[in-house]
Amino acid sequence: MYIETKRRSLLKAISWRIFATATTTIIVFAFFGRLDLAIAAGVVESITKIAIYFVHERIWSNIKYGKKKIEPFVLWFTGLPLSGKTTIADLVYKKLEKYDHLLLQRLDSRDIREMIPEIGYSKDERILHLKRVAFLIKTLQSNSISVIASFVSPYEEIREFIRNNTKNFIEIYVKADLSTCMQRDYKGVYEKAKKGEIKNLTGIHEPYEEPKEPDLILDTDKFSAEELADVVYNYIIQNFKL
Repeated sequence: MYIETKRRSLLKAISWRIFATATTTIIVFAFFGRLDLAIAAGVVESITKIAIYFVHERIWSNIKYGKKKIEPFVLWFTGLPLSGKTTIADLVYKKLEKYDHLLLQRLDSRDIREMIPEIGYSKDERILHLKRVAFLIKTLQSNSISVIASFVSPYEEIREFIRNNTKNFIEIYVKADLSTCMQRDYKGVYEKAKKGEIKNLTGIHEPYEEPKEPDLILDTDKFSAEELADVVYNYIIQNFKL
């Protein structure tokens, strides 16, 4: 998404004013054949319209009609590995990115871990890792950027920490039975975990603490990813008046 800078807006305004003034000067000269009159008309027209525009902008800057202020939110998708978090979150992101006035950032555990590959999967390391993610989200929100995040985040305490350290935290529990997740295991992570090739995998070696009071529960055993993405999308539309 491209954002108009003040320098670009100023340059556009100046170039438009020069073009408009030159057009007025040429028209007056064409009708009256007097260059002095044409230049005078161009100068007067330019000064007058700049003054009118200045007053006009000041008046409209104090009028709230038509303005949209979106409080930054975070959609936090949590659930077992291969429950469908990333797929649904990606679909929601695509649905919301059409709103030009909504600044969005997509965060996924896979991408973040590629940036910080040395972090492990023990409970303490997971908590430290997600605290860093919380800080990143807080920084993004301070710049009016909403976040769509998908992380296993298996512990209630770290999810509460993120809730308490971000704005408009929406906890979305992507629910799926362990057997269902194993059937979807196109990465082979569960099989590797059973063989001992992967350690500390949630659902096998580490517990997953189900959210006590999530804002949304998405049952991937009963509904498709597209249907569940629509549920989240409609929730955002209703609660944030996009």
